[in-house]
This record gives sequence, structure tokens and C-alpha cells, in this order.
Amino acid sequence: MGTLESKAMGVEARDHQTPLVESSFSASSIQPIKRTGVLWTAVAHIITGVIGSGVLSLAWSVAQLGWIAGPLTMLTFASITIVSAFSLCNCYRSPDPLCGPTRNTSYLAAVRMILGKRSAVVSSIILRINYCKVGIVYTITAATSIRAILKSNCYHKEGHQAACDYGYTSYMLFFGFVQIVMSQIPNFRDTEWLSIVASIMSFSYSIIGSALGLAKVIGDGSVKGSIGGVPTSTASQKVWLVSQAIGDIAFAFPFSVILIEIQDTLKSPPPEKVTMKKASATAISITTFFYLCCGGFGYAAFGDSAPGNLLTGFGFYEPYWLIDFANACIILHLVGGYQVFSQPLFADLEKLIAEKFPNSEFIHENYVLKAPVLPAFRLNFLRLCFRTVYVAFITGIAIAFPYFNQVVGVAGSLTFWPLVIYFPVEMYIAQMNIRAWTRKWIVLRVFTIVCLMVALFALIGSIEGLIKARFG
Repeated sequence: MGTLESKAMGVEARDHQTPLVESSFSASSIQPIKRTGVLWTAVAHIITGVIGSGVLSLAWSVAQLGWIAGPLTMLTFASITIVSAFSLCNCYRSPDPLCGPTRNTSYLAAVRMILGKRSAVVSSIILRINYCKVGIVYTITAATSIRAILKSNCYHKEGHQAACDYGYTSYMLFFGFVQIVMSQIPNFRDTEWLSIVASIMSFSYSIIGSALGLAKVIGDGSVKGSIGGVPTSTASQKVWLVSQAIGDIAFAFPFSVILIEIQDTLKSPPPEKVTMKKASATAISITTFFYLCCGGFGYAAFGDSAPGNLLTGFGFYEPYWLIDFANACIILHLVGGYQVFSQPLFADLEKLIAEKFPNSEFIHENYVLKAPVLPAFRLNFLRLCFRTVYVAFITGIAIAFPYFNQVVGVAGSLTFWPLVIYFPVEMYIAQMNIRAWTRKWIVLRVFTIVCLMVALFALIGSIEGLIKARFG
């Protein structure tokens, strides 16, 4: 919420009798934005956004698709993500993508500037749905990982046949409380440290998941799985499972919705576009390698019985302490990932509220809380109330639909095409002045239509799976 914060220079504290709390208010005096991001901080942000809960479902997805189609699908979506990312890198500055004077500081701002207000209205609705669904999936995953830690210890003490049954609701509420606290981080730029920690955690549990799968393959002395994937009794059932698997993979890769926010943290020279393209290529290469390892080793270890969530589905029981550590890494990563995807939404909606009520002290005033040892904390009542209500809303939906694989599939396919394909391609065409019916224009249009067909196929199957899980 950096553009909304009131950082008045030289304004005295309102209550001189309370030295622990200072307040400042100014509608016009805003401190210039200082961009300090570099290549490795951008890579950390991207990895935090990309390697998330989706990686845990990839073994299951490969199991539905088989040994050929599974890895090829992952490589295809990695390529699509690279194309989308490179297209968006050109949209940060306007009208010239390299040195244009106007900065588009968010995905929505870029759509508004390049495609106009009508497109911005449509994209804003889809974008907000996307941010919400990521929060829902992360809440479900965090609760699942907390349960997995408890169940792992229970199985170790009581045996693998013990009931060891734990609910979801209390753990989702706990994660929601943590997010209410973390959501008071003022803006996206202040999450750099959180992204670094989260990216380390994501590497940790991805390596553990891959290593456990490889160890099981070596221990069993055989590679499980088949070319066609999991057999089903009917062709229609196979189609539904394949479409859901594609939706899961679609959710695992894209970070387009936060790319421009990440690019806005970068310092220049070199031009932000150059650094962001390097960061995108580096991060996607790293994540694709880990995805192939997690999906491939998981499928090789369990074959058709690959669990929906590799580290919480209890294909692995021992060593229990390593399972616990991996799930703890997942939880810590999700705390950071939740914020990386929520901060752009907070900034967008709080900006709208601030513009509607420009003279409201409740909205604009910051109270600086000081403690003897801890660093100063800026309390803003709009930030406190709005973000608390938002996290509570997301937590409530997650409690109502605690179905990991089905929700991941719907989440990935619902917003994939408009946000990752359509708007980036349209902005690229407009920004680069590509004329209609030229070779490049035709290729981009075919690319858009093919991706739309794939997204619709994944969406229909994933919705069918969610309905069956909820009411079947």
C-alpha cells in the first residue's frame, strides 16, 4: 500500500502525552518510492509465487497423464509461462517498453494504460478472483500440512493402521490468524525478506519430496507407472481425471499476475525489462526442474496410487521427522506466498477506497507504535480492518471447500487463460504495434485460441471433480 501511506515530513505527534504512539497525516506529502530490487530478489519473489502448493499435486497429475503426456504437459506449461512473462515484461513502461516515461506499477495499471478502461474493468474482476482463489488454496494446503505433522507423529507412535484422524477447521483458523498479523505488512516492497525465507522453504520441501520418491524407487528396485497413466473403468472417467490433472499443472506454473509488481521493485540501470526477463527465465528453469523431479519421482515411487498431495497423502511414513520438517517448510512457505499474492489486491482495493474518501483520517492516518526493543510499527485502521475482513472471508470459503486436488484444478483453470494468456498477448500486440494479419499476429492469435480450448477442458473436468467431492 506504498502509494497510499501517509508519511508526512515534519508533522508532530498528535498526543504528546503518549510517546509510544505517534500519528501522522498528510494527503499530499508522500515519500518518493525507492526501488532497490535486483535479479536475485526478483527470482526469490517469483519462486515464492510459483513453487507452492501446486508442486505437491504433480505426482498425482503425472499419474493421470502417464509417463509421456505428464512431463510433456509440464514442459508445455513452462513454455507458455515464459511466453506470457516475456510479453508482460514489455508492459511495465509505456509507450516505449524500454525507456518509456510512464510506469505501470501493477498488472491492472498496465491493462488500463495499454488496453483501456473497459478491459481494465474485466481484468480487475478476474484478477481479484485469482488472488482470492490462491488464498483459499494456500489456506487448505497449510491446514493439510499441519494435520500431516500430527498424523505423522501419531502413526510413528501408534502404527500405520491407527485412526489418527484430525479435522481441518481449527488449523485453517490458526493459519487465518497468522495471515491477519502478516497482512499488516504495509506493501509489496516490504515483503522481500518474506519472499527470501519462503523461497528457501520451497526449495527445501521440493528437494525432500523428490529425494523421498527417489529413495523409494531405489529401495523397491523398480520404476512404477505406465505410458497411459491410471486405468479407469470408463473413457469418460479418464477424461475427467486428465482434465483435472491439466488444471492442477496449470495452477502450478504461472506468476503473471504478480510479475509487474515484482518488476516495479527493481532498480535501474539496467532497464527493468532486461532484469525481469533474466529473472523469469532463471526462476522458471529452476522450478521446472523441481517440478519434473517431484512429479516424476513421485509417480515412479507410487505408480497409479500416487497420492493427491505428495507430502501429506502418506505414501511416505518414515523417516517421520523428515516428513514433519518438510511439512513445516510448506507451512512457512505458504505464509509468505499468501502475502506475495495478497499484497497487490490490498494495494488495489485500498487505493480505490482512499481515492473515494481523500479527507478521511481513518483511512489515511498512520499511528507509529514504538517499543523499547522492537522496531517501530505503523498501524493504519483501514489496513487493519479491511485486511482482517478479507482474510476471514478467504478462511471461511476454505473451511467450506477443503478439497485440495479439486480446488487446485478449478483454481488453475478458471483464471489461467484470461490472466496468463489473453491480456498479456493483447497488451504485447498493442505495445509493439503488431499489425493485423501479419505472420506474428496470426501466430499469437492461434496461440491464444489453443490455450483457451485447453483451459476450458481443464475447467469442466475440475468442476466435475469438485462437485463429486462436495456432494458425491
